[in-house]
This record gives sequence, structure tokens and C-alpha cells, in this order.
Amino acid sequence: MPPPPATGREQEVGPGQDNTLAKEAKAAAAHQPEPQQDLDDTVKPSIGRELFLLFRDMLRNRKGWPMLRLGAAILVVLIGNMFGQVRLNQWNGAFFDAVSKRDTSAFFHQLLVFVVIVAVLLGLVVAQTWLQERLKIRLRERLTQVLLDLWLKPNHAYQLGFVGQSGAQPDQRMQEDCRLFSELSTELGVGMLQALLLLVSFIGVLWGLSGPVSLSIGGTAITISGYMVWVAMGYAGLGSGLTWLVGRPLIRLNTERYAREAELRYALVRVNESAESVALYNGEPDERRNLDDFVEAVLTASRRLSGGLARLTWITSGYGWLAIVVPILAAAPDYFAGRLSFGEMMMVVGAFNQVQAALRYFVDNFPKIADWRSAVLRVATFRQAAIDLDEVAAENRRIDIAAHPQGWLSFEGVAIALSDGSILIEDATAEIRPGERVLIMGESGSGKSTLFRAISGLWPWGSGKIRIPQPEQMMFLPQRPYLPLGTLRAAVSYPASPDTFADADVRAALERCGLGEFVEMLDRHERWDRSLSLGQQQRVAFARVILHRPQWVFMDEATSALDEENQASMLALFENELKGASVLSIGHRPGLEEFHTRTLHIRKTSEGAVLLARPQRQARSEKPRLGPRWIGRFRRRLRPQES
Repeated sequence: MPPPPATGREQEVGPGQDNTLAKEAKAAAAHQPEPQQDLDDTVKPSIGRELFLLFRDMLRNRKGWPMLRLGAAILVVLIGNMFGQVRLNQWNGAFFDAVSKRDTSAFFHQLLVFVVIVAVLLGLVVAQTWLQERLKIRLRERLTQVLLDLWLKPNHAYQLGFVGQSGAQPDQRMQEDCRLFSELSTELGVGMLQALLLLVSFIGVLWGLSGPVSLSIGGTAITISGYMVWVAMGYAGLGSGLTWLVGRPLIRLNTERYAREAELRYALVRVNESAESVALYNGEPDERRNLDDFVEAVLTASRRLSGGLARLTWITSGYGWLAIVVPILAAAPDYFAGRLSFGEMMMVVGAFNQVQAALRYFVDNFPKIADWRSAVLRVATFRQAAIDLDEVAAENRRIDIAAHPQGWLSFEGVAIALSDGSILIEDATAEIRPGERVLIMGESGSGKSTLFRAISGLWPWGSGKIRIPQPEQMMFLPQRPYLPLGTLRAAVSYPASPDTFADADVRAALERCGLGEFVEMLDRHERWDRSLSLGQQQRVAFARVILHRPQWVFMDEATSALDEENQASMLALFENELKGASVLSIGHRPGLEEFHTRTLHIRKTSEGAVLLARPQRQARSEKPRLGPRWIGRFRRRLRPQES
């Protein structure tokens, strides 16, 4: 997995022409697949192998046993249905013989037999439907659990966005594609099993009813036994072959349509989430133009698919209409020769229809099979991308992150790279001990936020060593905090469950962070990421810190939306409630140096950015206190200077 491409936000440095790491990054980027290639063109896995791997994961640790029990129950019902269909075909012959002989007594007797047979078959069909729907639910449940486990492994959800199309659109893979996979796998699997059972049972019936046919070819007599079986198989084989030739492009067209649908859904969600910013910029016309492109891509894919379906309909519909007369034509010679009674001819027709219906299952369900195959490939490639993420990344040069033996934080020759060979940080060497409050400053684009991600393990691309404290002692505060769906209590307690902390502690944390007006709304369900301003969201993040009480706090512009008084109040937490906690913060606002005990500066060079220690301030007898004098200095520093 090569390093991800530059985003424009961090990278403002030229490529490192003479650096080994730069060359490796360029070489890795050269092997990255083109993002616009279709899945059907880039991935050619064996569908059987992919199914085996998916079902192996779903059945692992006995969690798939409910699926196996449902499958066994469906098999029993299908076998019962098979015997019922054979008995119904026998009834068919007896009934029409009674009709042809004008036997009233036998006629009414067969009607009573029919009621019993239909009642049994109806019960079996209802049971099959219920079991089949339950199997769909179980199958989707297990597949979604498997993919969620892979997707939500540490750092995977973030890093999968950089592996190309195979890791793209996780929302569609785990919602739409899992739904299609579970529903179509169940329907097609049960349908094919039922067709196979009916084929086996009715071939024997058809073979016994169709007598031998003698043909003379070149003066040589050839006798064909069970000729009706061969007629049915030949007719079904012809239809299946034509269907495959005409319908094969549907697999690729379905894959393309799903990809375009996912892109459209993502674009719509993105506009909806950024509606305020779009409105402030008056960007609705531009967004409409962009969305029109996505809609047109979906419509183009749908038009191609509709053309393929129309061409396939010529085969499937024509095949179905001809199937009405083909068995009668095949049985007519024996009937007119007197070798078959009218009832026996109807049994032959019924058995022929069952055999060729089983054989033409592929014909009737080819569009659905194409749809299913596309869903299988999309789910399988996403699963494989998630599994290979760690292994592939390990093959490339990466930052070595491990626990510090003394519980400190240290950087040893850390270099951070991008896929075009640019080096964000060429040499980062520093050591931060418990209790220190360190500020990292630098120009925009010098790699401050990327270093923040590297510490958390989100950005492994580069070289060098980062030694970190125990993960349970650390908490990261990004510029925009994440607020999960649900209650405000869940948002403040995150990532712990809402009932982890006492109600009084949660209320006190909100009061301390200036969010007292929301105390009575703790259990209200709302989109808090929209209801709260960015400054309020950042104060919610500090309330989390109060509740979790980490020993190491990492902040990336975590107070950027706060005014100077609120910022001073939040930073005062580390002088009072969280005294003794180690702090590493990234920022550039004037006055932040007064709070921190040490400052590291990222300076750009021709090869990248270098982490340097600024000269220490004059030693003081005691640590700076966040009293009124400090806040006054903080305000003066932030006040614009007169020109």
C-alpha cells in the first residue's frame, strides 16, 4: 500500500530528489492502481474461492450455526416439496384419464386427492418462504458483523480510504452490497437446490414415460431410449448457451452501475453535511453542476444496463413462449400412435416442464445472477483490502511505533512521506517527559497535523521511530471533535459507553467547560454535531478529558474556535483538575507559548521540514500559573496591533 496522495492541505514542499525515502515513496506510488478503473477490469478473482472465504469467515467460531440450522431445515422442506410435486404429477395423469373416460366417480375422487396434495404443498411453500427470509436476515447479520470487525480495527477506517477503489465506499459495501449478497445468495441458492432436486426426480419420471425412438441414418437403425429427456436437455442447453452469450456483459454493467450509485450517494451526503458552508458561499449553482455530473454518470450506466437487459429479454421471453408447445410436439408421436393415453401424455408434458424448468433456471435468473456476482465481488474485494491493509503496509517502509520503556514520548529520526516523494518532515528527533507541556509550531503545510496523526498511528508512511506512552493513558483532541449519533451524554462520555460515568460527574464536567445550559439536555437525542457550534463542540471535547482523566493529552488546534477567555479557561484545566498531565499541542495562535513549558518548531527545508527546539525561556522558580495576569498578557498578544 503506497502512501496516500497529497491533499493540498499539508504539502507545500518540493520533492526530495536525493532522499532514499522519497525514492521509495515514488516507487510505491507508481504501482498504485488507477482510481477510475472498473472493478471487473482490475479484479479477476475466482467467484468460488471468494464465496468460500466469505462463508468461512461467517461460520468461524460457531457464530454461523444458526445459518446452518436454517439451511438444514430448508433442505428438509425442499425434499418434502419434491415428493409432493412428483405426487401431483401422478395425480395429473389420473385426473386427465378420468376426464378422457368420462368417469364421474373417479373425477370427484381425484378432486379430493388434489385438495389434500395442495394443502400439504401449501404448508411446505409457506414454511420454505419463512425459513428463507430468516436465512436472509441471519446471513446479512453475520456478513455485516465480519465486515464491521475488519473495518473498525484500529486505524483501518481511516487508512482504507487510501488503498484505492477496493477500499472505497464502505457505506455501500456494508449496507447495499451486504443486503444484495444475503438476499440474492439465499434466493439463488435455495432456487438452485430446488431445481436440482426436481431435475433428479422428474428425469426418472420422464425417462419411464417416454418410449424408445428408432431413427434410420444411412441405412443404419439407431434407437434412442428416453428421447424426451434428451429433447428437454437439448432445449434447455440451447437456451442457456444463448443466454450466456447475450447476457454476459450484464455482470460488468451491474458493477459499473453500483459504483456510480455509490459515488452519487456520497456526493449528496457530502453536500447535505456541508449545507451551511455551501449556502454562505452561495455555492448552490456550482454544487448543482457537480451533482449533475454524478447523476449523468448513474443515468449513463443505467442506460447501458437497460440495453443489455432488453437484448437478453429476446432470449428469455422467446424461450418461455416456445416452452409451451415443445413438450406437446415431442410427446405427440407417441400419443397419436396409441402408446400414450391422454393422461399419460399430460404426465409427460408436466414432467418435461419440470425438467426443462430446472435446466433453464440459469436462463430465467441470469440478470439476478449477474447482479449477485457483482455484489459478491464488491464485498469480497473490500474484505480482502481490509485484511491485506496491515500486511501490504508492512512491506513498505513505515514508521516504527512502539511503547516507550519509561512511558515517555520520543521521536527518533522520524521522516513522514507522501506518495509523490515529497517529504513533509525530514528529521524529527525530540523527547517529551511526563508532566511537560510542549507546543509544536510551524508554517501552514509544514506537517504539524500529519505528525499528530503519526503519533496516533493513523499515518504510518515514512521512517524512523516513535515511542509512545501506554495507549490507555492517551487522548487525542482534533480540531473538529467527533460527536456520535445519540444523546449528549453519549457524546460527552465517548468513547466509553454513556453509563460509564456518574450523572453528577457528567453534569459537573459540562458546568466546568461552560456548557451549563445543556445539562438538562443530556439525554436528548439530537444531531449534536449540527446543533452545537464548533466552539461548543471543542468544549465538549475538554469535558471528555475531565471525565476520562488521561495522563497524556494531544491537541491539534483544539481551541481554534474558542475566544481568548474560553481558551484560557480550558487550558487552565491542566493547572487545576488535570494537573500533572502531559500535553503536546499543535497551534499557531499568539500567546500559546506562555502556557507551555517548551516549544518545538517545524522549519521547512529543501528536503522537507525539520523539527527543531526553540531556545528555552529564562528559567522560572515555578511553573506559569493561569491567573489574571497571564490572561491579561494573553489578551494583549491576541489584540491586533495598530498600524
